[in-house]
Amino acid sequence: MKKYFYLITIQYLGYRFHGWQKQPDVKTLHLMVDRTLNFILEGKRFKSLSSGRTDAMVSAECAAIELFLFEPLEDQESFLELFNRNLPQDIRALNIKEVDSKFNIINHSKVKEYVYLFTYGEKCHPFCAPIVTTILDDLDIALMKKGAKLFEGENYLKSYCYKPTDNGIYTRTIISCELVKNDLYSANFFPKKTYLLKVKGKGFMRNQIRIMMGTLIDLGKGKISLEDIKESLQPNNTIKMSYIAPASGLILNKIEFE
Repeated sequence: MKKYFYLITIQYLGYRFHGWQKQPDVKTLHLMVDRTLNFILEGKRFKSLSSGRTDAMVSAECAAIELFLFEPLEDQESFLELFNRNLPQDIRALNIKEVDSKFNIINHSKVKEYVYLFTYGEKCHPFCAPIVTTILDDLDIALMKKGAKLFEGENYLKSYCYKPTDNGIYTRTIISCELVKNDLYSANFFPKKTYLLKVKGKGFMRNQIRIMMGTLIDLGKGKISLEDIKESLQPNNTIKMSYIAPASGLILNKIEFE
């Protein structure tokens, strides 16, 4: 039986969801997407796959799903409009294009960019909670910027994986990692200064960016040093970085298929 393949890019606010992957008795993004697809496709057979999972409360500016159908879509733009009309308001489909059977959303080489949005030193407006992490202590931002740069290039990242095993591949390359003033998001209820950690790479381990961010927060608080981070990136070290920054500041910003 012939199949038809479509790549759909979506964005979502993850704050009220228990991550992407379907789980019993909780509201997840995949559940809502499939429920909407089932409704608009009027019970026709379909399957949807994501380019990767996000954790509970993590958001996406640009994520991707592959839709497998057994009948072609007559009008992709009309389908996209109908999809958006029926999705909940915290999920939006951006575009759709047909791909061929060789395209595999999971195995296809891709580069992802994540951003982590945070501020420090004051209690923020409650409306910030879904996308901005607030650290109430003072932070040394200049030192954190130096720390972020240490993650660039090829490093041993076992210290930055949640519950690592003995047989994982921990020598990985981060294309770029920088801490900058937030120039992506603004709102009249945001504090005066907000910051972004921007991380770009081909593949990330469980909670990797949140542990990297947690490490930089500990650096900014003076709990650890730049030398501690350098040491944690050396091959076969046994250092455990245990502070996982809150999920709600993390956003999948871009995904590029190569």
